[in-house]
Amino acid sequence: MKKIAITDYAYFPDLSIEEAIFRAEGIEVVSFREKRSAAELIDLVHDADAVIVQFASVNAEIVNAMSRAKAIVRWGIGYDNVDTSAARERGIPVCNVPDYCIDEVADHTLAFILASTRQVVPNALHLREGKWGLATPLSAMASLKHLTVGIVGFGRIGREVVKRLLAFKARVLVFDPVVAADEIAGSGAGAAASFNELLALSDIVSPHCPSTPKTKHLFNSAAFAKMKPGSLFINVGRGDLADSAAITDALQSGHLAGAALDVFDPEPIPADHPIRKMPNVILAAHIASASSPAVKALRESAARTVLCAVRGESVPNVVNGVPSKR
Repeated sequence: MKKIAITDYAYFPDLSIEEAIFRAEGIEVVSFREKRSAAELIDLVHDADAVIVQFASVNAEIVNAMSRAKAIVRWGIGYDNVDTSAARERGIPVCNVPDYCIDEVADHTLAFILASTRQVVPNALHLREGKWGLATPLSAMASLKHLTVGIVGFGRIGREVVKRLLAFKARVLVFDPVVAADEIAGSGAGAAASFNELLALSDIVSPHCPSTPKTKHLFNSAAFAKMKPGSLFINVGRGDLADSAAITDALQSGHLAGAALDVFDPEPIPADHPIRKMPNVILAAHIASASSPAVKALRESAARTVLCAVRGESVPNVVNGVPSKR
């Protein structure tokens, strides 16, 4: 019997969607609900025909223990928790689901931006405490029409965020070194000549790029120092795009007026981390992608990719350069 190993699925109530698809094909499913140790994961995946990953760290040791795997599939767009190089050396394709939750994350980005510029959370809490009137200085209230929003990364999600911002009459700048300036201009946004130019000109900055060695801690102390005093930082992408200590320092110093973060490094945010108690920060627990239709599509797409691998068919969305058929 073929076997599919699922490293973790804590964000889902059960595996009924996957089990229905795989068991119809006579495929066994073995899994852990929560993230486990490397030794436990090795025992889980060593004889699996394919592996599905949520948030578990699948490092080289775990990849090298896979004796039969024809694919590793990540539930989601990002795949930085999988050692893609080790998988490539073993000839194992790593696949993601790149068209998942595009609208949900773009909507959440705009929700964070609007909540920050209109001071939604402080004013709601102000009334809940029995008070009336503005909860923050008038200068903290802004209209997107009068602001410049900088978007780093012009992929699927970045483009959808730009569309939404333009509908609110914001001036939008985009920096993406692999996208031509005329393509960015065709969307109605402006193309920043450099990352530093975008930082210097933007009132709000929101990254929408993948986590890679080049983008890890792209937003560090030097980057935050180049942003306008009183600007806002939004991150619904990947936690390690920003140095968490640098975000905290920029907020504590007042250089950043506020932040809205759906992702952080590490996750969960430590219970005693000072950012949890900052009144000018909106936090969420990595939930920007969430909606019932999006999650259903994600899980079905990942399962179909696994079926292709097990059947010896070409698999879609290979991210580590391994031929899609073995």
